Amino acid sequence: MSTRRTAMTVALGASLTMLGAGIASAETPVTEPATFTSAFTAMATPDQVLNADGVPTPGQPGATGSFTFRINSDQDIICYDISLNGVSGDYMSPAKTATHIHQAAIGAAGPPRIAFPNPTPVGDGPRTSNGCLQGPFTTGVVTNGADTGTGFSLAALEANGAGFAADSHTTQFVAGAVRGQLTPIPVGGIATGGGGSATESNSGPAVAAVGIAALLGAGLIARRRTMAQS
Repeated sequence: MSTRRTAMTVALGASLTMLGAGIASAETPVTEPATFTSAFTAMATPDQVLNADGVPTPGQPGATGSFTFRINSDQDIICYDISLNGVSGDYMSPAKTATHIHQAAIGAAGPPRIAFPNPTPVGDGPRTSNGCLQGPFTTGVVTNGADTGTGFSLAALEANGAGFAADSHTTQFVAGAVRGQLTPIPVGGIATGGGGSATESNSGPAVAAVGIAALLGAGLIARRRTMAQS
């Protein structure tokens, strides 16, 4: 009886541990969906960093970050390709990771809404992170008794991409090593981020606004993923 009770206690403890882990990290890593409803990019630099009070607080000199996000808001899935260059030292943030999308307009501070796996490897060289996450999202930052990811939907990001910023934080640059505002880019042959539908065609001004670098970056990512799947 004692042995059985001990086994039951261990099993219950393991179950509670797994449940707790699920609560702490609600979003689920998933495979890439077949289609996307929008896509965004952010070119992050140290001069765009602000502290929690919205005061300019320059990040790491010479560092840069490239964030590309592809979204399927119908399934609440976001796929990410993140690279950091010139960022050194360990990560640090009150959130569960140090790499985020914040709901923050240009020149303003705002809460994190999604926390992504930190780019690796940690060191002085390039760092990368990529994959797909499905909501509901959590950040580990609690404000007014609720996680800042609670209730957030990717449809809100699609409706106002410019109202969001991507960043990454380190021990030396706690406010952020780099930060950049989200800008819509084409995906699936349509101009996204502005309420486009799958039946609409690309418009010249929308493509021009993206810029050559963003288009090339998106093309390289798509080609890399196609090659990986073949």
